[in-house]
Amino acid sequence: LQRMLSIAVEVDKSPNCSSCKIADVIYPFILSIPLRSQREAFLNTMECQLLRCKLLELLFQHSCDVPTTLPLSLAKILYFLSHSSVTLPYQDETSTWQRWDEMLQYLSLLLMSYQNVILAFPLAEHLRSSLNDRMDLIIQKAKPKLQVNDDISPLDIQLKIEDFSSRMQQVLGQPFPLQITEKLGMLQ
Repeated sequence: LQRMLSIAVEVDKSPNCSSCKIADVIYPFILSIPLRSQREAFLNTMECQLLRCKLLELLFQHSCDVPTTLPLSLAKILYFLSHSSVTLPYQDETSTWQRWDEMLQYLSLLLMSYQNVILAFPLAEHLRSSLNDRMDLIIQKAKPKLQVNDDISPLDIQLKIEDFSSRMQQVLGQPFPLQITEKLGMLQ
């Protein structure tokens, strides 16, 4: 399945458009996966980084009280950190901090996938371009262009992490578990 999804995105003339359409179809199924381990297995085994980005973007976009119109970028990922809530249905007895831990896990996965789409090694560069255009760009050794919203400062990151920490402190009302602290450090 993952290989077929990857091929469906890569051979299209507009990988960006096809990944959006496929993500729209897959999104309801992600919501119906009952266990975190199963959701993580599905997302971690996705071969197509662009599709994973679009699917996670959709997941976070729907979890925001006020959705943003920013294109997928580092600024949008920081926006998700500040405005996302836990929306996945939990059928098991999962504690609140574990739900937030899962959200941070997916945010880190979104960041890594986005970096692979934009800045990664030569074969993954230009994943938003068609296969024919991608080959030309690789031959020309053209560098992928960063978006305006990818220019964020360390201060922006620090402020969003602090905002998230205070929001979580209000929700949990107790010191953060070690896993949350580690994930926040890794994300930062």
